[in-house]
Amino acid sequence: MRGCRVNKFGAKKTNGYDSKAEAKRGFELGLALRSGVIQDLQQQVRFELIPPQEGERPVHYIADFVYRDLNGKLIAEDVKGVRTPEYVIKRKLMLQVHGIRIREVA
Repeated sequence: MRGCRVNKFGAKKTNGYDSKAEAKRGFELGLALRSGVIQDLQQQVRFELIPPQEGERPVHYIADFVYRDLNGKLIAEDVKGVRTPEYVIKRKLMLQVHGIRIREVA
């Protein structure tokens, strides 16, 4: 099909999310937000990991979901089906650069 992007891992877009698992987690977090268990829920939040350098583009990590828990701690979540080598490096950079340990949800 022309103009239709296919996910290389076979995930199917669902309700505006990149996968069924991500849609399910989005629904769960929406309930948690409405019940007051979490606050400031955001989706697809971009974090700069390496700034642009001469002749090079910056490197970013995009978290599926970002929110604050009841203690005000910032939580970044990634719904993972496949843990690629690129993701593992970005996960480690998130901890080093931003002090945020990504919470992985299957």
